Amino acid sequence: MLLQHPGEYISGEEISKRLSISRTAVWKQINKLRDAGYEFEAVSRKGYRLVQKPARLDPITLMSTMKSNIFGRHLKILEVTTSTQEEVRKLAEEGAPEGTLVIAEEQTGGRGRLGRKFFSPRGKGIWMSLLLRPDQPLSCAPQLTLLAAVAVCRAIKTATGVESGIKWPNDLLIGGRKICGILLESVAEDERLRYCIAGIGINANMTEEDYPEELRSIVTSLQMESGQAVDRSVLIGSVMSELEQLYRLYQEEGFSPIAHLWEALSVTINREVTLHTSRGMVTGYATGIDENGGLILENGGEKFTIFSGDVQLGG
Repeated sequence: MLLQHPGEYISGEEISKRLSISRTAVWKQINKLRDAGYEFEAVSRKGYRLVQKPARLDPITLMSTMKSNIFGRHLKILEVTTSTQEEVRKLAEEGAPEGTLVIAEEQTGGRGRLGRKFFSPRGKGIWMSLLLRPDQPLSCAPQLTLLAAVAVCRAIKTATGVESGIKWPNDLLIGGRKICGILLESVAEDERLRYCIAGIGINANMTEEDYPEELRSIVTSLQMESGQAVDRSVLIGSVMSELEQLYRLYQEEGFSPIAHLWEALSVTINREVTLHTSRGMVTGYATGIDENGGLILENGGEKFTIFSGDVQLGG
């Protein structure tokens, strides 16, 4: 009904009469549509007006944005899944080629680092996982996490003009609030990588109202920062292009050029930081990253390297 009358208000009373349902049922259905990505304006004594319908990702449009040769060329788009990481893991074990990409409109069990749940509502963000098959030792896996962070940071700037920074090792921030999380999971054999799965979650078109109350002070979205909706297909294409270019550079020249790019985009380097590690709290001044992607800290003249932990930025 609302799609047939674009820009017009339809009262809850009219909807309830035409559908023979209660006003409460109308309200519940409107909220279900909101959860599915539709946006409405509700005005007392006027009713509901459809403001925006969700932009569904479709393979044809998405492939047209891809400038990459390999990454994203084997593509699977799902309406809903527990986790795109698990979907790619299954495909990897079945022999899927490097560059296979799975995208979901919604994840019901998305996860981040340290087992945290990753909020991934329907039609609002970019929830995707990419299969990599690097011929590298297992110890190189952290380098690929930093590579992915650089690629996404650059892609966001290219596609939207929004500047973000990287918090070690893998969160992208704008004004101290999270815009993107990256999770790299590896499967190895005899200390060599069989494959890696780069999970990337970008908060694209969420509004503040889309977030649970407990997240609103620590997260943001590209739409909130830029003031306009993001074309998700264009951004995904940009991410694939940046990832493929940097991955090729990494294979040809090693980690050093990636490390320099990462440090230039970092919001962690040259700051006091506190890390929550498995061994407790560690505090120091972040001076850089080492050849494996570990964070180098200095405290009281002593230098040491941290390979895993949750960073809290200081002054």
